Amino acid sequence: MARYAPRSRTLEENLVGRRVLITGSARGIGAGLARRLHERGAHVGLLGLEPELLEQTATTCGRAPWRRCDIRDRRAVEDSFDYLTDRLGGLDVVVANAGVTPPAHIVAGDPEVMRYAIEVNVLGTYHTLRAAGPYIGHRNGYALVVASSTAFDPLRGVHSATRGGAEELGEALREELKPFGTRVGIARLGEIDTDRTLIGFDGVAVPAPRGSALARTSSITVAVDALERGIAGRKNRISAPSRVPGTDSVRMLALRALPHRGLASRATEMTRSIELRTHATVPARGRVEGEGAA
Repeated sequence: MARYAPRSRTLEENLVGRRVLITGSARGIGAGLARRLHERGAHVGLLGLEPELLEQTATTCGRAPWRRCDIRDRRAVEDSFDYLTDRLGGLDVVVANAGVTPPAHIVAGDPEVMRYAIEVNVLGTYHTLRAAGPYIGHRNGYALVVASSTAFDPLRGVHSATRGGAEELGEALREELKPFGTRVGIARLGEIDTDRTLIGFDGVAVPAPRGSALARTSSITVAVDALERGIAGRKNRISAPSRVPGTDSVRMLALRALPHRGLASRATEMTRSIELRTHATVPARGRVEGEGAA
């Protein structure tokens, strides 16, 4: 009697019924991913800072449960996870997507804005993963940390420091939850055309320096496609676009390729841009202020 290999599950089959909580899901990649997973049959819970946009996203996701939450606030994050996992009937996947882009420079940047970026990108990711741990500690559990691939650009090193911290938290969680069968993925995204890429903390446009590889952005769809495949396959590594630089060797090549005078000119240009944002208002830390099921 002939034997047939078992049929591999399709992407949709791997997502149907999955319970997924996404931070930073009011707009951009988070909102796009929530809608995509809902279309595939997953049950999504949403966290973000903009209630009106969260409610709109939730409505397009079959009246998904949502909550306004500042991920810098540990207790607010824990309360939100308790609420949303109860509404979802448990949790299979957490996507630590929320993040901000800090100034490009150290000396010319605003220390308070940098502090805010560290609180969001590093501590916020820590709070998210810590709150998710007890819920995803099972053989189908999966955590996805959205990091950055921009370490190769010398004028984005400060941003890479905060996103690199988030990536290392994901690596640590992988080892900690491995005995439970939980997997952890790291998504290294290049420049995606989102508000976070193009808008500074005070709403001033902050385009990438002219001549930089970072000036070439990819659409949100590219990122959503990659994250969807990563979640369906519980992958360890995800890149979007599919080939993005981000290693030390590429960083060195990029640095060597920049003429000294050109680098100084770009630094001056970025410094002027930063001066416009020196007194940017950093959002006050806040607790949960809203909830809903759209």
